[in-house]
Amino acid sequence: MPKDAPRRCEVVGLGLIGTSIAWALREAGWAVSGRDRRAERAERALALGAIDRIGEDAGAELAVIATPVAEIAQVAAELFAREGADALVVTDVGGVKREVVAAIDHPRFVGGHPMAGSEQEGPDGADPALFVGATWVLCPTPSTDEAAYAAVRATVRAVGAEVVALAPEHHDALVAVVSHVPHLTAAALMTLAADASEEQGSLLRLAAGGFRDMTRIAAGDPAIWPDIFRDNAPAVLAVLDGLQIRLAEARRIVAEGDRSALVALLERAKAARRNLPARTPRPESVVECRIPVPDRPGVLAEVTTLLGELGVNVYDLEIAHSAEGERGVLVLSLDAKAADLARGGLVARGYRPSIFRP
Repeated sequence: MPKDAPRRCEVVGLGLIGTSIAWALREAGWAVSGRDRRAERAERALALGAIDRIGEDAGAELAVIATPVAEIAQVAAELFAREGADALVVTDVGGVKREVVAAIDHPRFVGGHPMAGSEQEGPDGADPALFVGATWVLCPTPSTDEAAYAAVRATVRAVGAEVVALAPEHHDALVAVVSHVPHLTAAALMTLAADASEEQGSLLRLAAGGFRDMTRIAAGDPAIWPDIFRDNAPAVLAVLDGLQIRLAEARRIVAEGDRSALVALLERAKAARRNLPARTPRPESVVECRIPVPDRPGVLAEVTTLLGELGVNVYDLEIAHSAEGERGVLVLSLDAKAADLARGGLVARGYRPSIFRP
């Protein structure tokens, strides 16, 4: 590739998320090709300026798969089998990770999931700023190539997102709570209201902000969900069981007129809601954390997923290999406020991190 040539990415699947990623990368200076099994979507993405051209790009250094979950493994296999793909890095945006990562099991595949979106559909709902300040989960495994992970991580940061590394199973358990079951709940509440409106025609006309806020996600594309619920059924069922217990308790409180229990429930929910983390910019105070590590597969996944599970944001990452090939150093930039938490977690796992403050 010529020295001044733009970096190249191929996006497979040009719905809301795929087109938003393509558009964000193009605005960051990448040359982006895109394709979709629905020709009209690819044509619309091109017309919007989200991609440079329609079709495959045999010279791309990165491919992003933004298809339905059931298609990801097959698309990845085709990409890796393509002539000239010896250095190609592939990532995806699927809403479940355990099944996807296990099905692909390739060192240059990095499972991913941007925690961003809207109820809009297709290229016309795309936004190149969709990921600014959003959380983007990456799921490295012991077999993940370090350079591939670093490349995907840098690309995610380039479109404005904050990276959280999680084990695939942990990701699936968490998104069942914050994404999958909320979607089912919104759908159930919306259909309850729709059924009632058939008998009381004015009901939906009374829907105010609270109802609209709770059911907004029910307006999203239904086609992406069946595969997600199939692959993440155990976690979703566990959360549904927990939700049923909470709803049964809420019913008891209302039925018995238990005022103090009701106030306690609402106060706890209010406090939890207000403590939801906001989209925040990079902190003013960042420290450097240097971690000597054995130069072996799996270390990067272990360290990054540990920090992700601790809630420690990694703002930059560098991998320095030893000339002797037996040891290396991970150099991480962390929020200074989380430095002690990170150090404690790493020491508990047997690492010897050093924190350098500016």
